[in-house]
Amino acid sequence: MKQMLRTYMGLPRSMYILFMAQIINRFGDFVRPFLTLFLTKNLGFDNASAGAVVMTVTIASVPGAFLGGRLSDQLGRKKAYFLFQGLAGLMILTCAFTAQAQILILFLILSAFFNGGVRPMINALMTDILPVSERQRGFSLSYLGVNIGVAIGPVVAGFLFNNYLKLLFIGDAITTAIAVTLVMGFIPPPEKDALDLGSSLEDVETGSLFTALKRRPMVVVFLTLNILYALTYAQNGFALPITLQHLFGENGPRNFGFLMSINAMTCVGLTVVITHITRHLKPIHTIVIGGVAYAVGFGMITFIQSMGMFIVSTIIWTLGEIMVSISFGVYLSHRTPQNYRARFNALTNLSWASGALVGTYFMGMFMDASGVKAVWPLISIIALLGSVGMALLARAEKDLEKAKG
Repeated sequence: MKQMLRTYMGLPRSMYILFMAQIINRFGDFVRPFLTLFLTKNLGFDNASAGAVVMTVTIASVPGAFLGGRLSDQLGRKKAYFLFQGLAGLMILTCAFTAQAQILILFLILSAFFNGGVRPMINALMTDILPVSERQRGFSLSYLGVNIGVAIGPVVAGFLFNNYLKLLFIGDAITTAIAVTLVMGFIPPPEKDALDLGSSLEDVETGSLFTALKRRPMVVVFLTLNILYALTYAQNGFALPITLQHLFGENGPRNFGFLMSINAMTCVGLTVVITHITRHLKPIHTIVIGGVAYAVGFGMITFIQSMGMFIVSTIIWTLGEIMVSISFGVYLSHRTPQNYRARFNALTNLSWASGALVGTYFMGMFMDASGVKAVWPLISIIALLGSVGMALLARAEKDLEKAKG
């Protein structure tokens, strides 16, 4: 246990600053979880119109990620972060003083656009400041910070939504400003000559982004397979609440909220444990196991009826979420040229968004045609296909290393 508690000790000071910034920023992410409710209850949108707005907000983050990634690689991580995170906060702050629905929605979309560029910058910055041997622990700590913020933020947001709606936007902007201050004021820019590189694949790339990808076909395969993972994971927010509504009627939304709390508590409570257990595994192998956990956790919903078993299911697929999340960025960082790190991370946004959009649209059609329960064995098969694909990718990389050696 003592060894487990020391999991995050000895990381660079900048990583702990980034950890605190992640907690504060995600804690203050007040608007996103309540966006649908805000659109329908406060602005009077019908469900279809609200869904269209939410989809547009989600899609807006993808081009934001690519522009942010490009500027991060060209201008520097901190300058680009200050610009994008600052503008995202400013857009949210403006929403507090906007009465017209159309203008407010425009600012929400712009905020999502700028926020989309932040994640590639953060992942690239973490890769810059972390020694190769510490990347697994560093990415795990960042993931833990995100989940601590997500676990407590919605509670405060729920109170603000019901009583002080404007503070929902103001509080989001204030916490964004605090996070920006921490990153800009206390994290020194990494020295390019001092960067720790894990392989020749991290060397400076002289060609275009497409040239860099062409020279790294395994990354293309990895991000393509990740679409299957993203499609699977998206069901926790789409097919799961529909299934609970189908089984438990009026208690469905309450039970769904309870399971989301179980998900958050599992992430916070077991991330350090999973990081410690998998510390000697290659990131790709941890991702393979995570896919199996997805297949089991989501697949068992086909047969279960009780909330007790839904709790077990949630814990299992959450273990998969942890394993994938703490290893995904590490795998990518070892294969990304240092001058394209943010742009490669922007591609991961496209990969996740593609899976999520396909997972909601086509699974909705499949559910309408075949029934609510029919979606879960299909999702289990998709997760297993993703896991097997990742295992074959790991084998191919191993064979390639042997051939070179």
